[in-house]
Amino acid sequence: MPISYAGRRFSDQDLALMRQAADDYAALGVTEIARTVCEWLDWKRPNGRLKNHECRLLLERLRDDGLLTLPPVRPLGKSGPRVPALTAISDPQPPVTSAIAALEPLRVRLVQNSEGPLFRQLIQRYHYLGHRVHPGANLRYFAESGDGRVLAVLQWSSPAWSMAPRDRWIGWSPKQRALTLQFIVSNSRFLILPWVQVKGLASSILARTIRQLPADWRDHYGYEPVLAETLVDSSRFRGTCYRAANWTCLGETAGRGRMDRRHQTRLPAKLIFVLPLHRQFRKRLGVEPTTR
Repeated sequence: MPISYAGRRFSDQDLALMRQAADDYAALGVTEIARTVCEWLDWKRPNGRLKNHECRLLLERLRDDGLLTLPPVRPLGKSGPRVPALTAISDPQPPVTSAIAALEPLRVRLVQNSEGPLFRQLIQRYHYLGHRVHPGANLRYFAESGDGRVLAVLQWSSPAWSMAPRDRWIGWSPKQRALTLQFIVSNSRFLILPWVQVKGLASSILARTIRQLPADWRDHYGYEPVLAETLVDSSRFRGTCYRAANWTCLGETAGRGRMDRRHQTRLPAKLIFVLPLHRQFRKRLGVEPTTR
């Protein structure tokens, strides 16, 4: 039976090729199987890179559904998510309490590869969700003061597969969603560092990031997102900075994981905020104006 995953529909013939790859390349491991499947099916990002990470997640889902067999994961260390080791580079810094004007020129910039340890440690140490590797496409940012002090960190990632309030608001069908979901980007982490207490800074950083995010995303992945989304834990936050930056609250999630298709994962309900990045975002998402 054909299935849809991560914006693509896979036929019975495609699934047969996945089973063949899983059998023929079992000795090479799951990562190589995923790469092979991507090459056979020409499953790539707009910039030409293989979608091997998404493919691996799909293969694992098919394994869990009993539709194919994968080789066991080779142990490379302790099981479970990798927790970044904390070092002095992420230690608390002197308080920042000045007005925004005193921090100018504020800059939001992409995290360089050499700065990855600092980004991961700051998220792990000071964000209540900690650090985790998000599947799919993602970009990471530092927000800095004019004198180079890191004030905040942000991560933008692939969106949730399905959220009823968001999908109703957009007005798309499951088929349209499967085809154009990649044009939504999620603000999966946003952390103003705890020693930074500056009124209005969070909404200012959000606005500055949004202005450059589409172009950065295009440079990395070959296309521009047209809608941003984020989830806010209402038991901890009110989403004040998103409201101040003109995001729209659509309601709450159903309390399921971002890729939970079996209704088995229960999570705290969260507020859903969205922000259009293009005037004709619905049309770009496959929804004709006449359907609104």
